[in-house]
Amino acid sequence: MAAGRNGPLAALDVGSTKVCCFVATEEAGRLRVTGIGHQVSRGLRAGGITNMEMAEEAIRSAVDAAERMAGETVREVFLGVSAGKPASQTVDVEMSIGGQEITEKDLQRTLKEARASYQPEGRTVIHALPVGYTVDGNRGIRDPRGMYGESLGVSMHMVSLQNSHMRNIANCVERCHLGVAGMVSAPYASGLASLVEDEMDLGVTVIDMGGGSTSFAVFYDGEMVYNEVIPVGGGHVSNDIARGLSTTLANAERMKTLYGNALASPADEKEIIDVPLIGEMDHDVANHVPRSMLVGIIKPRLEEILELVNDRLTASGFNKVAGRRAVLCGGAAQLSGVQELTARVLDKQVRMGKPIRVKGLADATDGPAFTTVAGLLSYAVRERFDEGIKMSVAEKPPKNRLLRVGNWFKENF
Repeated sequence: MAAGRNGPLAALDVGSTKVCCFVATEEAGRLRVTGIGHQVSRGLRAGGITNMEMAEEAIRSAVDAAERMAGETVREVFLGVSAGKPASQTVDVEMSIGGQEITEKDLQRTLKEARASYQPEGRTVIHALPVGYTVDGNRGIRDPRGMYGESLGVSMHMVSLQNSHMRNIANCVERCHLGVAGMVSAPYASGLASLVEDEMDLGVTVIDMGGGSTSFAVFYDGEMVYNEVIPVGGGHVSNDIARGLSTTLANAERMKTLYGNALASPADEKEIIDVPLIGEMDHDVANHVPRSMLVGIIKPRLEEILELVNDRLTASGFNKVAGRRAVLCGGAAQLSGVQELTARVLDKQVRMGKPIRVKGLADATDGPAFTTVAGLLSYAVRERFDEGIKMSVAEKPPKNRLLRVGNWFKENF
C-alpha cells in the first residue's frame, strides 16, 4: 500500500518509549483510522538508533499490527522524527520582478531560490515553509500573486536534521521493507493534529513531552515558525525516581504513573508508598516512604525541562510571537499536575492537546501520547492535496493556490 494520491495513508512515529503506526483512509473529506499498532521501543534512545536489529523488530511489530487491523499492506510511511539535533533557521530572499504582475512562475522561482540559498553542511532540510511574503518591502502578505511590484521577497522557515541520523532511521525503516514517503518534525506533526485554526493564526507553542526528549514548536500566522528539541523527557523523571528511591526502572515508572504529581499537596506527607527495593527477591521487604518524597523527585526535573523550554524560547526571540497560549502533547504530559506547573513556569494559558482531525480512534489512542502519529496523517493529506494542485498547474495555474491549501484544510478538518 503506497501513501499515494488515492490510496490509504500510513504514519509511523518512532519514539524513545513506543513505536506507533496508524493506517487511515479518507471518508467524506475526513481521515478515519482503520489500523493501529504500537509496541514498546527497543534499540532506541532519545529518538535515535542504538541497536539496529532491536529497533527494526519493534517497527516491524507495530506496522504488522496496524496492517492486520486495517487489512492492508503498508509499503511506505510518513515518518515522525524528534532526534538528529534539528536546527531551525529563517531565510529571507528577495528577487527583482521589474514592476510586472506577480505570477505563479515568479512565486515558484523565489521559493526555489530561497531553498537553494540554505545548504547547511552535514545536514538535510526536511521542511521549507514559507511564512511570509514582501512586495517592495511591504510585509504581511500571504499570497502575492496578482500584485504588481519591483521586488518579491519571501521568508522561509528551514528545519534541518543531521545526515547521519536521517540515514540511520531511514535505513532501519527500509530494512522493514518500507519506503519513507517523508520525514516530519514531531512537534510540527503534533501541532497539525491538536491545534485549531485560531491558535495557529494568533500564536501558540506546542510542547511535545516524550520519553527521551521534549520538542516544541511555535506556530504563528497559520504556519510553524520555530522548532527545537531538548534531550530530556519523561524517561529522565523515571530514572531520577529509580535512583532516588533505590528501586527498579519498572517500579519507578509504575509509581510515577499511580502516585506521581508535578505539584505538592499537604496530604503528601500523610500518604505512605511501598517502594520495592532493587535487588531484593523478597517482595515483603519494601521501603516505606511518604508520597512527598516521590513528588520531591518528580517536580524539580519537570521544572528543569520547562525552564529549558522557556529559556530556548526567549533566546530564539519567538516567545512574544508565540503569545500566551501553550498546548501540551506527548505521553509525559499526562502526569498529574504537569499542566498547572507548565502554566506557572511559562506564564501561559495551557491546555492538553489530543488528536482532533482523525476519526476512528479508541479512548486508549485518543490522548496526548498519540498526537504526533495522528498529525503525520494530517501532514500526509496536505502533501497529497498540494501535489494534486501542482499537477493542475501545468494546465492552468490556480491564482490562489496557497489559500486553496489552507482553506481546504480548514473546511475539511
